[in-house]
Amino acid sequence: VVFSTACFGRTEVIDNTLNPDFESASLSDELSHSGLSALALFVSLSPSAGIPGKNCGTIILTAEELGNCRDCATMQFCANKLDKKDFFGRSDPFMVFYRSNEDGTFTICHKTEVVKNTLNPVWQPFTIPVRALCNGDYDRSIKVEVYDWDRDGSHDFIGEFTTSYRELSRGQSQFNVYEVSSLNFHLIFLPSPLSLSLSSTQIHFTVAIDFTASNGNPSQSTSLHYMNPYQMNAYAMALKAVGEIIQDYDSDKMFPALGFGAKLPPDGRVSHEFPLNGNVDNPYCNGMEGILEAYHESLKTVQLYGPTNFAPIINHVARYAAAVQDGSQYFVLLIITDGVISDMAQTKEAIVNAAKLPMSIIIVGVGQAEFDAMVELDGDDVRISSRGKLAERDIVQFVPFRDYMDRTGNHVLSMARLAKDVLAEIPDQLILYMKSRGIKPNQTPPDYSPPGLSPTPTV
Repeated sequence: VVFSTACFGRTEVIDNTLNPDFESASLSDELSHSGLSALALFVSLSPSAGIPGKNCGTIILTAEELGNCRDCATMQFCANKLDKKDFFGRSDPFMVFYRSNEDGTFTICHKTEVVKNTLNPVWQPFTIPVRALCNGDYDRSIKVEVYDWDRDGSHDFIGEFTTSYRELSRGQSQFNVYEVSSLNFHLIFLPSPLSLSLSSTQIHFTVAIDFTASNGNPSQSTSLHYMNPYQMNAYAMALKAVGEIIQDYDSDKMFPALGFGAKLPPDGRVSHEFPLNGNVDNPYCNGMEGILEAYHESLKTVQLYGPTNFAPIINHVARYAAAVQDGSQYFVLLIITDGVISDMAQTKEAIVNAAKLPMSIIIVGVGQAEFDAMVELDGDDVRISSRGKLAERDIVQFVPFRDYMDRTGNHVLSMARLAKDVLAEIPDQLILYMKSRGIKPNQTPPDYSPPGLSPTPTV
């Protein structure tokens, strides 16, 4: 099954069956991370037109609004003395996990791998978002079925048990043993490194906006900073798309917002790290709306100039990150820019130094310029280095904004894809920093709060 019109996801392939039951976890996770508040999907089969006059089957699409829980769980199961279902050889067992729905039905949310030829399987650990497992409700029923895999798809049922996330989170103990056909199942509960890190780490989000003259005169419609009364410009759209997700991880919703590459009043001095709100002592803005308001006000007072220097902004955030390296705080810098970097050598050095700190950098390139330098900074293919010194880890994620402009004008989907891709590497970067410093965060799962009543998250 393919979800279109713009391809948003594909299910897994299920062999040899006319009644497939697809996992929904990956697609629901994709939609939820994209920030979509409504289900806007068209489902098509191949051949899409079907056969005239013939019933080609029915697709049942079940949707439920997901809670705001951002925890992940890592679990590992093993079993003892399962039933022997194969006449020749032992069973080939695998597990299927079902989330219970509000209407009492169950939906598949995970399948383990098949462990061949054993009655005492040990499955690999797997990580799953808690909202995919139980929609963030720690007491909601979770059903687990165990099957003996058969090549022709007619898998033999071994048994089942029901549990809840709260029970699972107790970990392995004498009270956490489940029965499948009167045989024991043991659970090893391994809390996700990401959820553990976020449970005890405060995220600090800083915005930096390019005010160089190459953006064009803001009063003209050709400018990337042009303030169209009917539509946000590229800077505002990129800021809103990324910021609205990042802000969920900041408890006070107060963000420092900076500009670079402009002449400032009253003396016309050029600055590469000035506060958008004009307050040098307190550059913090209240939420995304506060940042957007300060951005629009800055366009009325500063003169776009240049050059395009990144190093001052990166070093600015790095100074704060250097002061707190115990894992309690992590810093994310979002840079939105249109041009080629003028201080490439200094920027590389700043990034190499920042790679040792609890810090990540997101760069969104707007406009039609060539962004070869940004791709080099990204470090996905070749790790960035400076003066012969290799960056300790990759901390930069770059995306060109133009790749996310939807030709149909559907900016909701465009911004959802942009946010998903620019934030994709942050969890791994955070975890890598924690591991490299031997930091073991708090492992106590938070108490469940019903959707709509959740307290402001502190991570």
